[in-house]
Amino acid sequence: MKAISARWAVSFADLCLLLLGFLILAQAKPDRAKLAAGMPDAPSAPPPEAAQLIAGRLFEPGEALLTQAGRAQIAAFAARAGTGSKGARIRLESLGADRATSRLDAWELAAARAAAVARALVSDGIGEERILLAIDRTEGRPQRLSLVAE
Repeated sequence: MKAISARWAVSFADLCLLLLGFLILAQAKPDRAKLAAGMPDAPSAPPPEAAQLIAGRLFEPGEALLTQAGRAQIAAFAARAGTGSKGARIRLESLGADRATSRLDAWELAAARAAAVARALVSDGIGEERILLAIDRTEGRPQRLSLVAE
């Protein structure tokens, strides 16, 4: 009777370990601060400028008109993100939608508010070509606006 070679088992175990390592790395969500603290000589990139805003607090009720406080929040973000056309791109995402009004349905209101924030950023000196706009109307959730300088 011939002895059966078990070389394939070593290769198979190697493949399984590599796959397991890949899956662990794919699921990991590293904390940048802890990672940078563990590597003191690593170059540190500043975290992106970001703001999460609730649309109902920025606008007149049922309208796409920014309040004074809302205008001030957008202006503060624009100042932190830098003006002109050479800075980082700004991703403006509208998530959710507030209740419809007699004049606008929920989808139109969400789109008009996102456009109003984009216009406010442009009026604060952010180049139009830097703004990326996305609208996602998630059913049953109040509208939130996410601003991220990438």
